[in-house]
Amino acid sequence: MAAEKINTRCCIAGGGPAGIMLGYLLARAGIDVVVLEKYKDFFRDFRGDTVHPSTLEVLYELGLLERFLALPHDEARELSADIGGENIAIADFTHLPTHCKFVALVPQWDFLNFLAGEAKKFASFHLMLETEATDITVERGRVAGVQAKGPDGAFAIRAELTIGSDGRHSTIRDRSGLDVESFGAPMDVLWFRVSRHDSDVAHPLGKLERGRMMVMIARGTYWQCAWLIRKGEFENIKARGLDAFRSDIAMIAPELCDQLNEIESFDDVKLLTVTVDRLTRWQRRGLLCIGDAAHAMSPIGGVGINLAIQDAIAAANILVPAFRTGAPKYGALRAVQKRRAFPTRATQWAQVQIQNRIIDRILGNDIHFTVPWPLRLFRIFPRLRRIPARLVGLGVRPEHPRLFDTAKQA
Repeated sequence: MAAEKINTRCCIAGGGPAGIMLGYLLARAGIDVVVLEKYKDFFRDFRGDTVHPSTLEVLYELGLLERFLALPHDEARELSADIGGENIAIADFTHLPTHCKFVALVPQWDFLNFLAGEAKKFASFHLMLETEATDITVERGRVAGVQAKGPDGAFAIRAELTIGSDGRHSTIRDRSGLDVESFGAPMDVLWFRVSRHDSDVAHPLGKLERGRMMVMIARGTYWQCAWLIRKGEFENIKARGLDAFRSDIAMIAPELCDQLNEIESFDDVKLLTVTVDRLTRWQRRGLLCIGDAAHAMSPIGGVGINLAIQDAIAAANILVPAFRTGAPKYGALRAVQKRRAFPTRATQWAQVQIQNRIIDRILGNDIHFTVPWPLRLFRIFPRLRRIPARLVGLGVRPEHPRLFDTAKQA
């Protein structure tokens, strides 16, 4: 597709989970779609590598699950927490009403490469790497496409509909003039990795002791670790020095002591500034935002990726019929927000409560923690573990893709 001649029905800015999934679904239904991804490939150090049962069920319904599970992955059938040295199971996914009763732990670049590869089988799917949307084009009050920049310079893309799925720092959202409502966060997250032994358990593990909190996610040969800190504390941590940082980690994860020297400098530690916000209106004429561009989620529960994918499915279910009668009208775009607004609000409300009522009180509180009595009930009554498993594994209002007539493959 020559850059100077691009004219498409749908232009999606952002090749993350929401953008690639929506691009796949539209192309599968025969809708011409261009997806812009500003990096040259998907091989980057993503943090969210949990593919939840809701997303696995979608892959099953699309006939993709068997091929996806052929990728190297780990399977977590429970989530647990180590509180003051005492381990307790929090969520049990084995009773979910899904074909996959586990969380798949797979690098996000593998997930995106897989989904993009399936999408490329359709002639109506066009993925443009190293290409970034830099602005929107507005004609007579309606968004008519984007201005983009690629390896060969700047160019324009005309589209009947523009989708902003370019993440929490969305250019499309900024240029659209849509209002953002922010809810704040008392914490940030430091990400780092250390090697993992073959004998180590694979399920995600939360750790809590003396005002320190960490989550460990298995990634094959290494642990991807999330270290929770108070908002804005990273500079103070660096000032204390690397040895003090390693010592804090060893306090609650002594099994990692031998690997902590793999953190050779603070360049090996990446800061995620946590924000929780959402657009008050996700759309304007000719434009729709989904995923993190519409609602930035807290990392709590690791549900952001899966919520974005649910947005994409709901959008496709509504937009494909709209495209078949012409350019999607404003009412169809508004229907997408109406469908996804409650799951977004409910999930963010729960995340904010956990942040403000639990995490904020724990961080920096230098006392020995024991398992609180409500969590001890999960040990006495194992069936209670099904409740957080359903909330994390399926979420609020899981979506199911409508199986429209499938376009011929390229």
